[in-house]
Amino acid sequence: MADFAEHAVRFEQTLAARGRTAVTRRLYRGALERFDRFIGSVPIEQVKPEDLDDYQRQLASRNLSWSTFNLNTCALRFFYKEYLGRPEWDPTRVPFQKRGRKLPQVCYQEEVAALFEAAPTLKYRSIFMTGYGCGLRLGEILALRPDHIDSTRMVVRIEQGKGRKDRYVMLPQRLLEQLRVCWSKYRPQHFLFEGLRPGQALSQHAVRHALRRAKREAGIPKPITMRSLRHSFATHLLEGGTNVRTIQALLGHRSLTTTQLYTHLAKNYLNDTKSPLDQVGQDRKPEKP
Repeated sequence: MADFAEHAVRFEQTLAARGRTAVTRRLYRGALERFDRFIGSVPIEQVKPEDLDDYQRQLASRNLSWSTFNLNTCALRFFYKEYLGRPEWDPTRVPFQKRGRKLPQVCYQEEVAALFEAAPTLKYRSIFMTGYGCGLRLGEILALRPDHIDSTRMVVRIEQGKGRKDRYVMLPQRLLEQLRVCWSKYRPQHFLFEGLRPGQALSQHAVRHALRRAKREAGIPKPITMRSLRHSFATHLLEGGTNVRTIQALLGHRSLTTTQLYTHLAKNYLNDTKSPLDQVGQDRKPEKP
């Protein structure tokens, strides 16, 4: 098992040249190393589609999540079709798993307020408020710098979010005031939210730990993550009458189909839709006494 090692550097360089992020390059490289171990003595460049079939069956037998399974599939497709240049390979021989749709968890506004109140520090309260007030991913929050906050236009600039795209989101007045207080107390050197080491962003692990602690303090039984605050942002906007296209732009979704998921979470999606049961027998004349 040393065949992939001969390709590793050039493979990663090819990924970088195609615009893949450092995280994607690391994950793809790990996926190919695991595949190399699976095929054993077979040279990795001499693998046949049947070997990929066997590997996918082995992955499926381990009951991996669809995202982990498909990550391995993406890595194999890229290696053989793009890197080794085998366009004649039918990509359907290395299929993706279908994703089961599970509705995300959404907080009531009262629960959101309770989380803010139970935040362990001013910094974490500011992070929670940023996640809910702007609908940002945790990674996007921790990448914010003070110069990303535009108090003149009342917007927040998100640089190179998911998909390596820039976008702007609204800056709520209440959040602006909170961030000013937070900045005055902590005086960050580079990132808006820094850890113990000046100039270095706070870790995602620390934020998740603080959120779990706040959830317990607030007495909220449902599972809540930072992504739940993002989902709640989108759902509450939709319930307030915001156009789904606007929500798509704010969330940075590539496809409108992804954003339309929130129509299944909004209360008015159900409350404003009458069941046909209520119409049955409405036209019947009242029976004579």
